[in-house]
Amino acid sequence: MKYVPIFLLLTVTLSAQLKIEEAFPNLSFDHITEIKHPGDGTNRLFVISQPGKIFVFENDKNVEEADVFLDISSKVLFGGEQGLLGLAFHPDYEENGLFFINYTRNNPRRTVISKLKVSANDPNVAVPESEVILMEVEQPYSNHNGGVIDFGPDGYLYISFGDGGSGGDPLNHGQNRSTLLGSMVRIDVDNVPPGSNYGIPDDNPFVGNSSGYKEEIYAYGLRNVWKFSFDAQTGLLYAADVGQNAWEEISIINNGKNYGWRIMEGTHCFNPQIGCDQTGLELPIHEYDHSDEGGYSITGGYVYYGSDADELTGKYVYGDFVTGNIWALFYNDGEVVNERIFNTNYSISTFGVDLAGSLYFASYSNGRIYKITGTPVTRTGSITPPLEFQLNQNYPNPFNPTTTISFSLAKKSHAKLEVFDSTGSKISTLVNSELPGGSFDFTWNGENYSSGVYMYRLLTDYHNFSKKMVLIK
Repeated sequence: MKYVPIFLLLTVTLSAQLKIEEAFPNLSFDHITEIKHPGDGTNRLFVISQPGKIFVFENDKNVEEADVFLDISSKVLFGGEQGLLGLAFHPDYEENGLFFINYTRNNPRRTVISKLKVSANDPNVAVPESEVILMEVEQPYSNHNGGVIDFGPDGYLYISFGDGGSGGDPLNHGQNRSTLLGSMVRIDVDNVPPGSNYGIPDDNPFVGNSSGYKEEIYAYGLRNVWKFSFDAQTGLLYAADVGQNAWEEISIINNGKNYGWRIMEGTHCFNPQIGCDQTGLELPIHEYDHSDEGGYSITGGYVYYGSDADELTGKYVYGDFVTGNIWALFYNDGEVVNERIFNTNYSISTFGVDLAGSLYFASYSNGRIYKITGTPVTRTGSITPPLEFQLNQNYPNPFNPTTTISFSLAKKSHAKLEVFDSTGSKISTLVNSELPGGSFDFTWNGENYSSGVYMYRLLTDYHNFSKKMVLIK
């Protein structure tokens, strides 16, 4: 995220039903950088205050105060884009009480990724002394810290690192795989080798390389992904990458892909400005220019599956920190459609969803949280998102001895679906052929294999995916 003068604009909606309302009129927070729910079945929201505090409160419009869940202000280097930036609750938070944070420290200036635990006696209080530092990454400049951490549907922890800052990536971190800067990182916090603070997933793209590349890297060539999120139904990873001089962009992040920075800014050559080599680069699915109709600093959001704004169902809702524009992006017959739904005077620093999928955003300048509502959802049955390239979680999981693995192809592609054991050895190929666009189901039989964690991977002409599954006998 970058900080530039804010333009005050009038609110306009493209739908008469969509509206913005103040979610918690009695609450305001200092420099909001994140809104999260813990996924533990409680009706609570957690808010990060960038100087170093996390607040918790009941998700009730009439709530009058928030409790301080964690205060690490004395540790945090706050200023500009530095501070307490990210919060992720472990998928089993209800049982283990573990959560993870991303913040900036000084002397030397660095990003810190830590694990902490909630109090056994009070669910609204964390234990600061429980902090275990997982990784520290030195930051050469004060900007482009990235900051998001979140667990993917595969159970791994994803972390966005900016390119290290300044302007134009002077140290070329985006294309340097020997540093974590300019990349999306993926680590395993549950299966930790002795002497380490975290594990490396077997299918990370540079595991076992002999070139000095960081094995934690999942994808690279990113400038400053200030916000990313996973589609709750498809598992796709949407990343909003803040641009340099001219273009803001949205990408779908996939294993091992190079997203082009600093060779390109969006779909345009940056260094060099003309005739850049685009071989092997993954281009964004959408970009917008630096103008009042577009914006100057993208703030990523969420794919909406709540019940109080049917107009947004299945659409990726995001905004801009400077212009206050809010858009809804979606696929229509394989083509990306982008609609501006609001033009506000808010400095939108983050979006968030609650346990029910309702959508919120925060205004950095006034410390308020707002909710987007529209036509209530009245249909029954599950939501069917647009057909995309995707690999679904196997079902059932855990299983014994058979399970179904399903995937979809947005268009014709060669598809290879393989199963690997915990050592990374391939043990089965379920399909290896060209398939038309559509949805497909395949059954894997683990009758001749022992209990344990297995990985299945889908390779297509356009995307690669992988997930874990558990065989229990």
